[in-house]
Amino acid sequence: MADSSFDIVSKVERQEVDNALNQAAKEISQRFDFKGVGASIAWSGEKIEMRANSEERVKAILDIFQTKLVKRGISLKSLDAGEPQVSGKEYKLFASVQEGISQDNAKKIAKIIRDEGPKGVKAQVQGDELRVSHKSRDALQEVISLLKGKDFDFAIQFTNYR
Repeated sequence: MADSSFDIVSKVERQEVDNALNQAAKEISQRFDFKGVGASIAWSGEKIEMRANSEERVKAILDIFQTKLVKRGISLKSLDAGEPQVSGKEYKLFASVQEGISQDNAKKIAKIIRDEGPKGVKAQVQGDELRVSHKSRDALQEVISLLKGKDFDFAIQFTNYR
Protein backbone atom coordinates (compact mmCIF):
# COMPACT_ATOMS: atom_id res chain seq x y z
CA MET A 1 0.00 0.00 0.00
CA ALA A 2 1.29 3.47 -0.91
CA ASP A 3 2.09 6.08 1.72
CA SER A 4 -0.58 8.58 2.67
CA SER A 5 0.49 12.22 2.62
CA PHE A 6 -0.53 15.84 3.01
CA ASP A 7 1.07 19.22 2.31
CA ILE A 8 1.73 22.00 4.78
CA VAL A 9 1.39 25.33 2.98
CA SER A 10 1.08 29.01 3.78
CA LYS A 11 -1.29 30.41 1.17
CA VAL A 12 -3.80 33.23 1.22
CA GLU A 13 -6.83 33.46 -1.05
CA ARG A 14 -6.11 36.70 -2.97
CA GLN A 15 -9.82 37.20 -3.70
CA GLU A 16 -10.68 37.07 0.01
CA VAL A 17 -8.00 39.70 0.76
CA ASP A 18 -9.44 41.80 -2.06
CA ASN A 19 -12.96 41.44 -0.63
CA ALA A 20 -11.74 42.41 2.85
CA LEU A 21 -9.97 45.45 1.38
CA ASN A 22 -13.11 46.53 -0.49
CA GLN A 23 -15.24 46.13 2.65
CA ALA A 24 -12.73 48.18 4.66
CA ALA A 25 -12.68 50.89 1.97
CA LYS A 26 -16.48 51.03 2.01
CA GLU A 27 -16.60 51.31 5.81
CA ILE A 28 -13.93 54.06 5.77
CA SER A 29 -15.89 56.04 3.17
CA GLN A 30 -19.08 55.82 5.27
CA ARG A 31 -17.71 56.43 8.78
CA PHE A 32 -18.18 59.88 10.27
CA ASP A 33 -14.74 60.02 11.91
CA PHE A 34 -13.04 59.53 8.51
CA LYS A 35 -14.97 62.26 6.65
CA GLY A 36 -12.73 64.92 5.08
CA VAL A 37 -9.42 63.48 6.33
CA GLY A 38 -8.26 61.87 3.09
CA ALA A 39 -8.51 58.37 4.55
CA SER A 40 -8.14 55.57 2.01
CA ILE A 41 -7.02 51.98 1.57
CA ALA A 42 -6.08 50.46 -1.79
CA TRP A 43 -3.73 48.09 -3.57
CA SER A 44 -0.42 49.64 -4.58
CA GLY A 45 1.24 46.99 -6.71
CA GLU A 46 1.60 43.93 -4.47
CA LYS A 47 1.28 45.96 -1.28
CA ILE A 48 -1.73 47.48 0.43
CA GLU A 49 -1.45 51.22 0.98
CA MET A 50 -3.36 53.02 3.74
CA ARG A 51 -3.44 56.83 3.92
CA ALA A 52 -4.84 59.40 6.34
CA ASN A 53 -3.96 62.78 7.83
CA SER A 54 -2.79 61.44 11.21
CA GLU A 55 -0.92 58.45 12.57
CA GLU A 56 -3.89 57.39 14.73
CA ARG A 57 -6.26 57.37 11.75
CA VAL A 58 -3.87 55.27 9.66
CA LYS A 59 -3.66 52.76 12.51
CA ALA A 60 -7.47 52.81 12.75
CA ILE A 61 -7.67 51.98 9.02
CA LEU A 62 -5.28 49.06 9.62
CA ASP A 63 -7.47 47.88 12.51
CA ILE A 64 -10.60 47.99 10.32
CA PHE A 65 -8.78 46.04 7.59
CA GLN A 66 -7.55 43.42 10.08
CA THR A 67 -11.11 43.00 11.40
CA LYS A 68 -12.38 42.38 7.86
CA LEU A 69 -9.59 39.83 7.23
CA VAL A 70 -10.48 37.89 10.38
CA LYS A 71 -14.16 37.84 9.40
CA ARG A 72 -13.13 36.32 6.08
CA GLY A 73 -11.08 33.59 7.76
CA ILE A 74 -7.62 34.92 6.90
CA SER A 75 -4.97 34.65 9.61
CA LEU A 76 -3.41 37.95 10.68
CA LYS A 77 -0.06 36.14 10.75
CA SER A 78 -0.05 36.37 6.96
CA LEU A 79 -0.35 40.19 7.06
CA ASP A 80 2.94 42.05 7.43
CA ALA A 81 2.19 45.68 8.28
CA GLY A 82 4.93 48.29 8.55
CA GLU A 83 5.03 51.45 10.62
CA PRO A 84 3.20 54.66 9.63
CA GLN A 85 5.43 57.03 7.66
CA VAL A 86 5.01 60.76 7.14
CA SER A 87 4.68 61.76 3.50
CA GLY A 88 4.14 65.50 3.18
CA LYS A 89 0.99 66.31 5.16
CA GLU A 90 -0.32 62.78 5.28
CA TYR A 91 0.64 59.48 6.87
CA LYS A 92 1.05 56.28 4.87
CA LEU A 93 1.21 52.70 6.05
CA PHE A 94 2.12 49.79 3.79
CA ALA A 95 1.16 46.18 4.44
CA SER A 96 1.93 43.07 2.46
CA VAL A 97 0.44 39.59 2.40
CA GLN A 98 3.00 36.87 3.16
CA GLU A 99 2.69 33.60 1.26
CA GLY A 100 4.81 30.49 1.16
CA ILE A 101 6.87 28.86 3.89
CA SER A 102 10.51 29.99 3.92
CA GLN A 103 13.29 27.37 3.95
CA ASP A 104 14.12 28.15 7.60
CA ASN A 105 10.50 27.83 8.72
CA ALA A 106 10.08 24.60 6.73
CA LYS A 107 13.16 23.18 8.48
CA LYS A 108 11.71 24.20 11.87
CA ILE A 109 8.44 22.39 11.10
CA ALA A 110 10.30 19.30 9.84
CA LYS A 111 12.41 19.24 13.03
CA ILE A 112 9.27 19.44 15.21
CA ILE A 113 7.74 16.54 13.24
CA ARG A 114 10.94 14.46 13.61
CA ASP A 115 11.39 15.23 17.33
CA GLU A 116 7.82 15.18 18.63
CA GLY A 117 5.80 13.37 15.97
CA PRO A 118 5.18 9.64 15.50
CA LYS A 119 8.12 7.47 14.39
CA GLY A 120 8.65 6.98 10.68
CA VAL A 121 6.87 10.13 9.51
CA LYS A 122 8.76 11.70 6.60
CA ALA A 123 8.75 15.45 5.96
CA GLN A 124 10.39 16.89 2.86
CA VAL A 125 10.64 20.49 1.70
CA GLN A 126 9.23 21.10 -1.79
CA GLY A 127 9.74 24.71 -2.79
CA ASP A 128 7.64 26.87 -0.46
CA GLU A 129 5.67 23.97 1.02
CA LEU A 130 6.30 20.82 3.04
CA ARG A 131 5.11 17.29 2.14
CA VAL A 132 4.50 14.96 5.07
CA SER A 133 4.04 11.22 4.42
CA HIS A 134 3.62 7.96 6.33
CA LYS A 135 1.95 4.57 5.83
CA SER A 136 -0.63 5.22 8.55
CA ARG A 137 -3.25 7.96 8.20
CA ASP A 138 -3.55 8.00 12.01
CA ALA A 139 0.09 9.08 12.26
CA LEU A 140 -0.61 11.93 9.81
CA GLN A 141 -3.61 13.00 11.92
CA GLU A 142 -1.30 13.07 14.95
CA VAL A 143 1.14 15.32 13.06
CA ILE A 144 -1.68 17.70 12.08
CA SER A 145 -2.93 17.99 15.66
CA LEU A 146 0.67 18.39 16.91
CA LEU A 147 1.27 21.30 14.51
CA LYS A 148 -2.11 22.90 15.25
CA GLY A 149 -1.08 22.98 18.90
CA LYS A 150 2.12 24.90 18.10
CA ASP A 151 2.18 28.69 17.81
CA PHE A 152 4.15 29.66 14.71
CA ASP A 153 4.77 33.27 13.67
CA PHE A 154 3.39 32.45 10.21
CA ALA A 155 0.09 30.98 9.02
CA ILE A 156 -0.07 27.32 7.98
CA GLN A 157 -2.77 25.28 6.28
CA PHE A 158 -3.00 21.56 5.52
CA THR A 159 -3.88 20.57 1.94
CA ASN A 160 -3.86 17.54 -0.40
CA TYR A 161 -4.64 15.03 2.33
CA ARG A 162 -4.61 11.62 0.64
